Amino acid sequence: MERSNYNRGGNDGGNRGGRNNGGRSSDSGGYSNGGRNRNYPQQHSNQHHDQYKEHHGGGRGRGRGRDSGGPASGRDFQAQEVRDLATRVVSSVNVTEHLKDDGANGIVPIKRPDLGTLGSKLVKLFVNHFPVKFDPSNSILRYDVDIKHAIEQEASSSTRVLKKSIPKSFLRQIQEKLCSDYPDQFPLLLTAYDGEKNIFSAVLLQPGIYTVQLSGRSYTCTIKHGTQLNLSKLQDFLNGNAMQIPREVLQALDVVMKANLFREKVSVGRGMYPRVYKPEDDLRCGVAAHRGCQQSLKVTSNGVVMCTDYSVMPFRKRMPVLDFLKENIRKIRVVDDISKCRNEVMMALKGLMVSVTHRRTNQKYIVSGLSEKLTKDISFELEDLEGKKVPEVVMLTDYFRDKWDKEIMCKRIPCLKLGNGKKPNYVPMEFCVLAEDRRFPKEQLGKEAARKLKDLSLLPPNNRRREICNMVRDEYAPGSHGADVIHNFEIGVDMNMTEVNGRVIEPPKLRLGGSNGKTNIVTVDEQKCHYNLLHGKTFISGKPAERWALIDFSGGHQDQLDVNSFIPKLMDRCKRIGVKMEVPLWVYQTNMRELSDVDTVRGLFDWIVKECRKRNKGRLQLIVCVMPERDDGYKFIKKVGDIEIGVTTQCCLSLNANKTYKASDQFLANLAMKINAKLGGSNVELVEKFPLFSKDDHYMFIGADVNHPAASNTSSPSVAAVVGSVDWPAATRYAARVSQQMHRKEEIVNFGSLCLDLINTYAKVNGVKPNKIVVFRDGVSDDQFEMVLNKEMIDMKKAIYNEHYRPCVTFVVAQKRHTTRLFLINGGDFENVQPGTVVDTNIVHPSNFDFYLCSHFGGIGTSKATHYTVIWDENGFTSNEIHKLCYDLCFIFARCTKPVSLVTPVYYADLAAYRGRMFQEVQEMEANGSSFVSPIDQHRLYNLDQHLKDSMFFI
Repeated sequence: MERSNYNRGGNDGGNRGGRNNGGRSSDSGGYSNGGRNRNYPQQHSNQHHDQYKEHHGGGRGRGRGRDSGGPASGRDFQAQEVRDLATRVVSSVNVTEHLKDDGANGIVPIKRPDLGTLGSKLVKLFVNHFPVKFDPSNSILRYDVDIKHAIEQEASSSTRVLKKSIPKSFLRQIQEKLCSDYPDQFPLLLTAYDGEKNIFSAVLLQPGIYTVQLSGRSYTCTIKHGTQLNLSKLQDFLNGNAMQIPREVLQALDVVMKANLFREKVSVGRGMYPRVYKPEDDLRCGVAAHRGCQQSLKVTSNGVVMCTDYSVMPFRKRMPVLDFLKENIRKIRVVDDISKCRNEVMMALKGLMVSVTHRRTNQKYIVSGLSEKLTKDISFELEDLEGKKVPEVVMLTDYFRDKWDKEIMCKRIPCLKLGNGKKPNYVPMEFCVLAEDRRFPKEQLGKEAARKLKDLSLLPPNNRRREICNMVRDEYAPGSHGADVIHNFEIGVDMNMTEVNGRVIEPPKLRLGGSNGKTNIVTVDEQKCHYNLLHGKTFISGKPAERWALIDFSGGHQDQLDVNSFIPKLMDRCKRIGVKMEVPLWVYQTNMRELSDVDTVRGLFDWIVKECRKRNKGRLQLIVCVMPERDDGYKFIKKVGDIEIGVTTQCCLSLNANKTYKASDQFLANLAMKINAKLGGSNVELVEKFPLFSKDDHYMFIGADVNHPAASNTSSPSVAAVVGSVDWPAATRYAARVSQQMHRKEEIVNFGSLCLDLINTYAKVNGVKPNKIVVFRDGVSDDQFEMVLNKEMIDMKKAIYNEHYRPCVTFVVAQKRHTTRLFLINGGDFENVQPGTVVDTNIVHPSNFDFYLCSHFGGIGTSKATHYTVIWDENGFTSNEIHKLCYDLCFIFARCTKPVSLVTPVYYADLAAYRGRMFQEVQEMEANGSSFVSPIDQHRLYNLDQHLKDSMFFI
């Protein structure tokens, strides 16, 4: 294919540092506490609990909270005992028999060895943990509930169960109707329903089969005895007399605490949102922001606490369809304009849920389309249900007037077609209202609405704290509905946030290069812990870009790239910070059509590589791709570049590349940081060695993560990524291995072989295998710690251990998906906790080796600390050493000049797993949308080109 060579031509986006979110303050105390309601009949009293336990024991609760603390170790392992156990476990022939999933015979997380003391200063903090009090002598009764559709059959008392599942939100409505229909058997304020299979009660209930009528349908509710959950088991754990958290008891308490929230609010994921929004939170376009909360129970050193955080979610407004269209489509100013905008109306309404107002019903309908004819012209055949009259054709307008006494006013627009039945169900738009409680996808918000939602989400710390405390008081202060429920279970909640002491760790000193060839020792900025690449500072090791090409996809776009300005500016900025860039071998101008499919991109890249080879016999190192907007073609570029042709690619937006010199200087520096890392250079190093390790140690850091497909995708494989540092002692260069596995499987099934491959790569670079390894595992919840220990760690040791090689291994879990927030007690209106703030008392697990570390500067919203838990340690880290290690590792992330919110190995694993997700999506596109993975391919590696296999292609 003949192509023209023009003077025309990246950043893969900005730094993906930790997100800062925002919240509000607590100032009133007191407990919402008290005894049970004694007005119920004697059959509901506490004295029958022993009888219940004797006759109706057994059964298990469903589900586990993801944010409720992990199991404690049964032994206080010392370092040597840990090593002995690890050696014995991996050496055992019956290793799989020894490590059982029930936890009784498996390895459990280690205990905390000591408390940390490292820090330049102490800070007083509020934490959004609200202490929960309960009576250990009480118990909660769990009942199994099974709710099904039932249709009465003629001339028969039997019922037919429909296979169609009942939505979880509707199950709650059915349970509430059960309580209202049978108040003596099921007192509403003495029960709590988890929305699935469990009802928790403070009193004895009456098992049996009950029929409930709701919205014109009949349902059967089968209630069976379950288990008596004794709160003394939870107290035993808190007192140190039990090995593991009684999760069924904690789950029951969690459901009880949320019982009123489930009844009065809309549940989306872990969030609870009010049904009514504040007028100032209207986002227009038929959408409003609802301010809610995320709430969970946790077991901490201070006892059981309720962790509540502020959250915002966009929902569709309950509003007339006609008003929605006027608000959503600018062309519609008067009702009759709807007929002129048929396509836009279809796109705006199709798939939405509506309710009707011309008759009394709670039923909701899906909009499937519009009528072909205008409302005034629609007629249909009206049948007599009793068969006494001959069917007659009637006009829709006459039918609504005669049947429902409704005069249709808007007759010159189409009707809505509701449902997907064979017979069209046409209803005039003026009688249709958008159903509320429907979450609106954030990615579909307009620019202005998205900006306003972001402002509402990223509240400054003091505002967020006040918002949280207000929500807790509204729900649990004496006299509130939530307090009424927990009062009956003899549970109390403190209205004040927990106070805790934090320590601020000093940031490490950094080493950069210099334009004069000398090393620069850099002390970071005190507030933001930021360093810059100005005044002669360069990368510690810059790799020259001698053979590179530029492809400009912005041709014909309003933000078309100014190549004659961009190329020399990029070359100059790279040169000033230590990356020598030659003139590009090829500059090619095209447009976005050449990014339309992977075959076109493949052909383009093949052609570019061949043309560059004609000019220089060396291998092409880099292709810079400039696009005018974000596009799926980015995935095609990465798939073709990383896997097929083996050339590093760097993408950026033309809008950023065209900025004035002053505005683009930082952008070009960020671009250079990524290019240097991808080509094999190192940007920055620590001056001092990492904690614990001696000069004779060869250490390696490993990061691991799993990327799962979107919730709506039910078949695509999950993508696992494991990265490992390959340079010693700096640990700034990482290699990655990416593989696919079964859909939504969190366990990395081939973890051992991936680690072995990385260790061999380390040995190839350094001439020796690492004798100490620290593994950082991302993305697992508290109740998956034992899976990591008993499956992934054992798989790793079985793969890497041999007669002559047994490195000491430490496993650390890093969690960002938690709801704990730290607030300075004497902070200013916009002041976040300082980078380096660590907490390892009061709010942490009673015995596990965990801590919270806020390593990044939060300029917007409220910073979220990362929760780290050391679940296995053969290296013998003290608290001070592991705190310092994690903080230091946040400074050597190659994409930015400040510490990030997560240790670098985990961050890189996350980026590599996301890149694997792109590979998978392109693979599915090429297979015509099929995402089926054969059993042979379930653990298949994404085989990168050999030239990129050990590079940082994922940066």
